[in-house]
Amino acid sequence: MYSLARRALVALSFLLAAVMAAGVVAPGATRAQSFFSFTEAPKYAAIVVDASTGEVLYERNADSPRYPASISKLMTLYLTFEALSSGRLHGDDVIVVSPHAASMAPSKLGLRPGETITVEDAIQAIAVHSANDMAVAMAEKIGGSESRFAAMMTLKAHELGMSDTHYDNASGLPDPRQISSARDIAILCRAILRDYPQYYHLFSERSFTYAGHYMENHNHLLGRTPGVDGFKTGYIGASGFNLAASAVRDNRRLVVVVLGGSSTAARDAHVADLFDAGFEVLNRRAVGQTTTVAQNLHEPAPIGDVVRPPTEEGSGDQAGVRIVLADPQPVQHMIAPEAPEHAYTAVADRGRPPAREEGRREARAEETRGERPRAHDDDSWGVQVGAYRQRGQAREELASLEHRYSKLGDADRDVQAAGHGYFRARFSGLSATEARRACSVMRAHHETCEIVAPEG
Repeated sequence: MYSLARRALVALSFLLAAVMAAGVVAPGATRAQSFFSFTEAPKYAAIVVDASTGEVLYERNADSPRYPASISKLMTLYLTFEALSSGRLHGDDVIVVSPHAASMAPSKLGLRPGETITVEDAIQAIAVHSANDMAVAMAEKIGGSESRFAAMMTLKAHELGMSDTHYDNASGLPDPRQISSARDIAILCRAILRDYPQYYHLFSERSFTYAGHYMENHNHLLGRTPGVDGFKTGYIGASGFNLAASAVRDNRRLVVVVLGGSSTAARDAHVADLFDAGFEVLNRRAVGQTTTVAQNLHEPAPIGDVVRPPTEEGSGDQAGVRIVLADPQPVQHMIAPEAPEHAYTAVADRGRPPAREEGRREARAEETRGERPRAHDDDSWGVQVGAYRQRGQAREELASLEHRYSKLGDADRDVQAAGHGYFRARFSGLSATEARRACSVMRAHHETCEIVAPEG
């Protein structure tokens, strides 16, 4: 059922693209305002590749320099697999953790200088938990020092054809000299699949337990998106949210790389959509159609300041990340006073008691005392923050935004069908003053939002 639903969404995206190409847009919106494309984010880069043939089914900014963040660990592991295959390294070999390795920022195992770990355990910690301390410890074990190992990483990258890549460390922690591209990362993913398939299963493991500590894989598409069975996430403030992933369906494998995502949820949803579009291309070819490019993906990015997430690198520079808003222009939309049956509200989602309404109105009266009364200054105004292809994505973004902007804390989360298979994400139950102030805060951060006026 899930697969059928995803295919239906892909079909709707192609249909929407065709409608827009014909000059038809949703009521109340211009073509430019209809749906903000995730692909317009300044750090965005992506590529979809047939893993077997190397054919590129979709690419955008694929050769532009980007910071790979923890995806760098794929090359650390490639060289580790190479050392294991050649007999220079063995799974039961012991690694002594150096002070330099122990000093790495989280995510990490947290071993102290002088403590030991086996090569096998260190590999799992790197592949599953993205442990920065273990990446450096492995680099020192193989290369003698992290700097020498980074030179080996760069040399190997160029041997594999990754001409836009330079490594300066083994972990992917922030360094302006550590750069790659979406195309180069896809080349590396295919190289791992081709050269060391016996180790690929490590990227499929959803958790890792060491010394009694349970750690989950950062790749949340495992077990959630059909066919996805491995590879690596990454995040630093300079890069945005990155993901290299691979999936197999109907005995065909694709590699998808997305760099510069605005949030974990938006990045994951975009990667899933790219997989659907890529496999749709392969399915159409199988029945004689000539589709060659997987594109026309139009989901909006989340908006607002990013709350510091639990990142792999733990670089501490997340506060500077800026997010691009879903809709480029504020537009007034009229809505019915009651939400449809399928709408989700904060009362249902968070269990807030209806009794809070009286307190909210009293607070608003106090807040607006002395101001000139406005028409409709009641609880029937709202703020629309985007339109999404999945109801669940709209709900996730509303929940996330509620934590980013205190002015939205008392609003109800409301998801409504918008036509063409999209869902509007709105905060409702606001006064006109609250709606204007919420949008004012967003626009002060160089963002926009839509004020939704009550009917009548």
